[in-house]
Amino acid sequence: MKKIIAFIVIACIINLQGYAQKFYTKNGSISFFSAATLENIKADNNQVMSVINTQTGELQFSVLINGFRFKKQEMEDHFNEDYMESTKYPKATFKGKIVNLSSIDFSKDGTYKAVVSGDLMMHGITKQNFSTEGIITIKGGKIAASAKFIVLLKDYNIKIPKILASNIAEKIEITVSCNYPNKM
Repeated sequence: MKKIIAFIVIACIINLQGYAQKFYTKNGSISFFSAATLENIKADNNQVMSVINTQTGELQFSVLINGFRFKKQEMEDHFNEDYMESTKYPKATFKGKIVNLSSIDFSKDGTYKAVVSGDLMMHGITKQNFSTEGIITIKGGKIAASAKFIVLLKDYNIKIPKILASNIAEKIEITVSCNYPNKM
């Protein structure tokens, strides 16, 4: 009987250790910037959900498209209705891994270069093997991650009418920033 109890306790501890390797946030941020001839376009979304597994390097992001906020309501309306079609394609996701996980020490304060690769899905199209570099910062046991990368609208079949071609750039700069205060 003692062996059974000891086995159950050990199994629970192992399970908790593996389980505690996942951190998440519901308040990450993603912003995008489009430099254009007539007017620059910028929008922010602070309702990004993300999970990071420090043991396996698995990383996921999910963002509702209609959560992006613009300075001008008209831009926000066009973004949701005409370009991103947020009713038809309500979210964008990234599911991937930290490729260089062995060079990141999640138990030690520091700033680490991270290379991530995975599937980036938006506007109903998934770009496989999407890769970018970012930064993971560990401070006082807290994890933060950030990255900046370029997305081409044509890769996701986002059409810009010719009449508006000078208003919207074909390359969009995406900035991601997440603090992971919560353990799963």
